Amino acid sequence: MKGFLVDFNLPRNTHIWRDDAFSFVVDIDKRMKDSEIWSYAKSNDLTILTKDSDFSYRVMISDPPPRIIHFQIGNMRLHIFKRFIDEHWEAIKMESSQNKLVTVFRKRIEVVK
Repeated sequence: MKGFLVDFNLPRNTHIWRDDAFSFVVDIDKRMKDSEIWSYAKSNDLTILTKDSDFSYRVMISDPPPRIIHFQIGNMRLHIFKRFIDEHWEAIKMESSQNKLVTVFRKRIEVVK
């Protein structure tokens, strides 16, 4: 796994995501469609971080890359989301390295190999 591509629907200013391993769709092309995001991630061996369920459905009929980390955590205040990521990122990242889909809920993580 080379790095991560953060979708439009996630905040960019989290402590952990301020690393060279993270790219942001908004910085690449603000008009990218889901299919273009998928192709970009696939060609660059990136894991997509998103709240968009369309990527989860697509990865179910595909083989990585890309891998998907799907956040199903509802709406959170930014400071709570940042704390959540700080507390859970290592487990999420580890699961993502071994599974094509990681779905992150507030109280659990589910994976699909």
